[in-house]
Amino acid sequence: MTDSAQIEAIEKEYKEIEDSRAWNQVYQRIRDEGTFDLSCTEARKSVNRNLNRYRDVLPYDRTRIVLTDTNTDYINASLVKAECVNRSYVLAQGPLSHTTPHFWLMIWQQKIKGVIMLNKIIEKNQIKCHQYWPLGESEGGEDSIVFSTVGLKVDLLSVSRHTHYNYSTLRLTKTSSGENRLILHFHYTTWPDFGVPQSPEAFYKFLNVVRASGVLEPDVGPAVVHCSAGIGRSGTFCLVDTILMMLSKGLCGSGQGKVVDVLLNMRRQRMGLIQTHDQLRFSYQAIVYGAHKLVEVNGKDPCEESSSEEPSLADESPPQPPPRTDSLTRSMIESQLTQELQDGTGTDTAPEDDEEDFDEDSRGSAPGRPLPEPPQSDGSGPDTSLSPTPDHNNATCSEGDVRRRKRMEQKVATAAKVKAMQERQRANELWHEKKRSSRSGAEETPAKRVRL
Repeated sequence: MTDSAQIEAIEKEYKEIEDSRAWNQVYQRIRDEGTFDLSCTEARKSVNRNLNRYRDVLPYDRTRIVLTDTNTDYINASLVKAECVNRSYVLAQGPLSHTTPHFWLMIWQQKIKGVIMLNKIIEKNQIKCHQYWPLGESEGGEDSIVFSTVGLKVDLLSVSRHTHYNYSTLRLTKTSSGENRLILHFHYTTWPDFGVPQSPEAFYKFLNVVRASGVLEPDVGPAVVHCSAGIGRSGTFCLVDTILMMLSKGLCGSGQGKVVDVLLNMRRQRMGLIQTHDQLRFSYQAIVYGAHKLVEVNGKDPCEESSSEEPSLADESPPQPPPRTDSLTRSMIESQLTQELQDGTGTDTAPEDDEEDFDEDSRGSAPGRPLPEPPQSDGSGPDTSLSPTPDHNNATCSEGDVRRRKRMEQKVATAAKVKAMQERQRANELWHEKKRSSRSGAEETPAKRVRL
């Protein structure tokens, strides 16, 4: 049972920081105290350099996930534990195209049941993550993806779409033996990069969905939590979940500073968790909101099935991405400048600012164990419309067919553009890698370079 004194302590701490407008100072203190001189030797090896999405976000040697039975044991992922509540998470960067097989191999070897994705594939004109799971033919993608280099196959079994998140059931199969496992994929679709959701309500609903599925429980492997770098949004998710678990078990006490202490401990396991003072502020807001909801629910199931659906991303025009940014610090600055320009022009139509967090779909829709089949649509959603019944007149059928065809054409066009963007990105990565190699060779043989 959640202790009201614990909640009051965190709420008081939040109000004091809020009233004094000291979030930036508190965050800077966390950055100063939470930057540790821990080794990242494996991550910095030249052979592993192109396996990192950002050159300044690396896993510590002592907590990195180690792969086996493949050409490399390295992946940019860290095991983060909250032992007091028996929670374990694998915080990872968003897979690159050439690290996606390693990502699925990690899921297989770590016996992972759930993947929690907190970013979109494309954000602010940049590819933030490779499309590593099958979207399904109905979305202009594929129903299955085979990763022959690691002997694994991923099949899409079902998907359910909601206003702020989607959840999918995937089947991961070891091709050599036929052994397979169900993987639950939870995709929060309205959390802006380097930003926060507008309200903790939709986030709390999403957290309930993930919790109710059982993927965070200690009797299964640790859940993968990732965004683009695997530290900002991912760190926020893990901090909120851990503190709410501690509150429910009476482990926070009536003193202040517990949230910061837990965050500092997590930063010892993966560098840089929580990237901005706004994300820190939102963490407090979500914790306070979630704690009050736990008291309010008082044993009732907070996760009721909802019929709300996520608006189709096919309606958005896919942007042309620049080359992949190899520094997260530079990416943050560019992202902030881009946002300022977009705010000034008012032309950004992508749902990245989470403006609909107040909707009626706020209590959550939780898949069980295993995830149920997607609920049948009431006919109002664009992606799961039922075939017209005999009661529909010909005009309605015709209009519905036209709308469905247009949506399908948009989805196919979007998928094709994304694929082309990813190919250009990969070509750019290869070019930069070749350039780095040539520079390295030139540095090793300066005399030859002078003669040339």
